[in-house]
Amino acid sequence: MGLYPTDATEKAYNGSDRNAVKFGFTPQSELWQGRLAMIGFLAYVLWDLSGFSVVRDVLNLIPQ
Repeated sequence: MGLYPTDATEKAYNGSDRNAVKFGFTPQSELWQGRLAMIGFLAYVLWDLSGFSVVRDVLNLIPQ
């Protein structure tokens, strides 16, 4: 028994590859949306840590 997934486990969602790019409300599209959201969040955190804070700039526009 190997440590890597087999074809049987990769096609367990709906009979097709879970990494396939499919449109609509499918398990594959939900996986891709989650991956892209994580990349976007990480990109924003790195951008914010480098000194370019969008949230801080927007909050400075609000009068106190």
